[in-house]
Amino acid sequence: MEDSSPPKTPDPVGAVPRIAPRRTWLADWFTLRKPAPVWESFLLGVTCIALCLGLWWLLTSGSWLIGYGSSAEQRRIGPITLPSPRETFQVAPELFGNEINIVANTLVTLRRVALGFLLAIAVGVPLGVLAGCFPRFGAFLSPLVMFGRNIPLAAVIPLLIFIIPQVEERRVMFIFIACVAFIIADTAQAILDVADRYVDTAYTLGASRWQTMMKVLVPLAMPAIFSSFRVLFGLAFGYIMLAESTREPGSAGGLGYEIGTFQRRQLREHIYLIILLIPLVALGVDLILFWIQRQLFPHIYGGPGWLQRGMRLCLQGWDDLKRFFFHYEPPQVTAAIQAPSDK
Repeated sequence: MEDSSPPKTPDPVGAVPRIAPRRTWLADWFTLRKPAPVWESFLLGVTCIALCLGLWWLLTSGSWLIGYGSSAEQRRIGPITLPSPRETFQVAPELFGNEINIVANTLVTLRRVALGFLLAIAVGVPLGVLAGCFPRFGAFLSPLVMFGRNIPLAAVIPLLIFIIPQVEERRVMFIFIACVAFIIADTAQAILDVADRYVDTAYTLGASRWQTMMKVLVPLAMPAIFSSFRVLFGLAFGYIMLAESTREPGSAGGLGYEIGTFQRRQLREHIYLIILLIPLVALGVDLILFWIQRQLFPHIYGGPGWLQRGMRLCLQGWDDLKRFFFHYEPPQVTAAIQAPSDK
């Protein structure tokens, strides 16, 4: 079929070159997967927080713009349901008193989450590596992983009370149960996502199965595994509130225990302050983990890579120490070439 459209005529000699239309800020907003500058991302985040605080103030404090009064009867949402920002933040000094001591409770909660999460990493990462490297082992673990990812964690607390009498060990084990199945699944998937060409190249260069696992598959999968750690730590920080329902005499109960105490005493302002405090603490921990991530994987996240260089020196020293005691020779492939017999 011939093209019926008229032929395109070239621009005459000496004509002014065509200039593409200038992109507007609205086009930048709706361009697919176009990253925003750092200053613009920060400004947009601050704007979102300011809008949320403004909406909170309008609904609780009243404003002449929408005709609401400042008294409790004229509010859209009463002080019993939602205190105003001024009513909430004016009780903030009480959280740092000797009776509550929110700093000690926050540190206790972080310690429990960190211990349980590190225990889940110590168990989940090796199992996930084995499940990703060997599909039959992954099929063997798949029922336990599916059960651990879908179990209602609130139902686990009564069982842990019967199994583990110590309160601190029980809370650490609760975080372990909440995270270990997700760590196994994410680690196995990160190993499976590594392209087969890296494994083939390692075998071609004479690497053993163990060397291929530890020097090819695990290093290439570690950026994705560490990214899942950042997400799961926030999940664990939310789950600890379920476990901190009781407190031992003479010890800090944690943020979850303080929320339950404020609920029984009808101190709504204190509850909202802790709800605002928890994301700030989680953000601080996530920034620390992101800094570690940039140091470990500078080729992906653009950090200086100090931790990566330190780990590389440690691993090289460990390899030199192993070669001092054990001598490894790669398997040599010999092929017998026979001349074709004359018939």
